[in-house]
Amino acid sequence: MPGRGKHRRPARNPITRGVVAVGTGGAALTLPLLGATQASAAEPQSAPAALTVAQAAQPAKSLTYTVVKGDSLYRIAEKYDVSGGWKRLYQDNRAAVGDDPKLIRPGLKLKVGTTKAVAPKKATQSATPAKPAGGVTQATPAAAKTYANNLDGWIREALDIMAQKGIPGSYDGIYRNIMRESSGNPQAINNWDSNAAKGTPSKGLLQVIDPTFAAYHVPGTPYDPYDPVANITAACNYAADRYGSIDNVNGPY
Repeated sequence: MPGRGKHRRPARNPITRGVVAVGTGGAALTLPLLGATQASAAEPQSAPAALTVAQAAQPAKSLTYTVVKGDSLYRIAEKYDVSGGWKRLYQDNRAAVGDDPKLIRPGLKLKVGTTKAVAPKKATQSATPAKPAGGVTQATPAAAKTYANNLDGWIREALDIMAQKGIPGSYDGIYRNIMRESSGNPQAINNWDSNAAKGTPSKGLLQVIDPTFAAYHVPGTPYDPYDPVANITAACNYAADRYGSIDNVNGPY
C-alpha cells in the first residue's frame, strides 16, 4: 500500500510460524534395511522381510503441472507433497521459472516430483437416499465446499475462514480495498515506497509487508504472503485489530 505504510509495523510481538515440507526422505528405508542386514548373520530367514519392505517403498512420481492464475511455488509444492518443498520445486524448474521464484506466469509448465497418491474417483451416488429396513432415511454427508480459483473464489474462501476465526469483514469491504491496493493481482509488489526502501516491500492482493503478515497470519492458511487467501485473511486480521474491520478501511492503512 503506497503512502504512510505505518500499518505494516505490528504493535505486538510477531507470531512466527515455520513451514515444514513433508517428504519420504531416506530414513524410512535406512532403518529397516540396516536392521535386516545386522540380523541376517544370525537369522538368515529375516532377509525376505527386508526385501518386502524395500519392495513396498514407492518411488517419487513425476508429473507436469500447468500454472494457473493465483498459483505460487509454495502452494503447488504443498498440494503435491513435494519432497524438499517449494525450494526443490524451484530448483527443478529454474530454467523455466527464471531468477525470481515468485514470478510464475499462468500457462507455465512445471515438472513436479510427488509421492502423493492420486485419489480414485468416487462412485456417483444415487440422487435418492437409500432407505434401510427400518424405513429411516440416512443423511448423506455434505460435500466439501469448493471455491473458484479467481478473485471471487479467493474472497469467498477467505470470508469462510474469517467467520471460523471470528475476524470481521464483508465481501464489499475486501473487494474495494483489493482493487485499490493491487487491482486483483496476487503477485503485486511495491518496490518504490518507503517500506520498500527499508527492505520490506508490500506484497499481494492487499499489499501486506512481511512483518505484518508474520504477526497476523491466520493458522490454516499457507505461510506465503503471495497466497491470495493467506494475504486476505492476514490483512483483515490486522485491519480488525487496528480499525475494527477491513470495512472501515478506505485508504492507505
